[in-house]
Amino acid sequence: MRATTIHAPFDMRVENVPDPVIRDSTDVVLRVLRACICGSDLWAYRGESARQPGQRIGHEFLGIVEAVGSEVTGFAAGDLVVAPFVWSDGTCDYCAEGLQTSCPRGGFWGSVGSDGGQGEAVRVPFADGTLVKLPAEAASDDRLLTALLALSDVLGTGHHAALGAGVKPGSTVAVVGDGAVGLCGVLAAKRLGAERIIALGRHIARTDIARAFGATDVVAERGEAAEAAVRELTGGQGAHGVIEAVGTEQSMRTAVAITRDGGSIGYVGVPHGSGTGLDLSVMFDRNIALRGGVAPVRAYIPELLPDVLSGAIDPSPVFDLTVDIEGVPDGYRAMDDRTALKVLVKP
Repeated sequence: MRATTIHAPFDMRVENVPDPVIRDSTDVVLRVLRACICGSDLWAYRGESARQPGQRIGHEFLGIVEAVGSEVTGFAAGDLVVAPFVWSDGTCDYCAEGLQTSCPRGGFWGSVGSDGGQGEAVRVPFADGTLVKLPAEAASDDRLLTALLALSDVLGTGHHAALGAGVKPGSTVAVVGDGAVGLCGVLAAKRLGAERIIALGRHIARTDIARAFGATDVVAERGEAAEAAVRELTGGQGAHGVIEAVGTEQSMRTAVAITRDGGSIGYVGVPHGSGTGLDLSVMFDRNIALRGGVAPVRAYIPELLPDVLSGAIDPSPVFDLTVDIEGVPDGYRAMDDRTALKVLVKP
């Protein structure tokens, strides 16, 4: 089959790799209908996150089950399913607590020895604990299928950030980061009842999506100018909750600076850079809470799925460029050049 591999910084290739097969009785083999490129994939693409030459890549996908291990009880060949960005056994203490990202037997797609989502098929370990079944009729609805793909990562990650930020009805929320996760954070904040949502971003195409998703205000400034603008919009107090969806030192400093005393920061931006941007003495003095981390999206899919199916929320606009499997390297270049927000892959 064809699949995306990474060989060196900026060296993405689509190559022939062995077809996945059932190895363990709890596996399924899934034919990929939709996948995509994540902003976090760009750290490997740019060489800021180490990969072995030829390693697979991609962690967001949905598709059709084609083969089923003998111990799998929840799925059959022909089922349409979505995969969260990690697999998990569904039986450990962490899985029972809704923290599947800490499952001792879990793992990330594209890790050494595993299949990546940016290919034609994937072997899914612990299928019963990992996959979520989707309505079969969604396979023939292109827009809905694209919206459902967001459940594999960005929609659940935005929801995780909103929960970490303590979003509740009537609150004021600021979102640092205008990538797909930040935009889904806007969507999540709106869904949870935020009255005012301030989106920080400079790219008009992205801030237009933010407004469509529920942002009431847009701040295009950066650094101290952005801090001043948010303070002005909030009567000098700052936002009750701040979603940090970038992961740089500067973005975290901005998040702290625009949080209201007694407020919370929900952080989901993958940390990278020389420092954290956190000053614990400032946070201590102002009673600012910090919650977040890698999002256990498997725990959130059952809650978010009905709203996507009903159209109450539609994250599909975050996908603004579509490629086939052979076009994945071009998709990486487009996202790295910021000419694309998030690339949809149709194998």
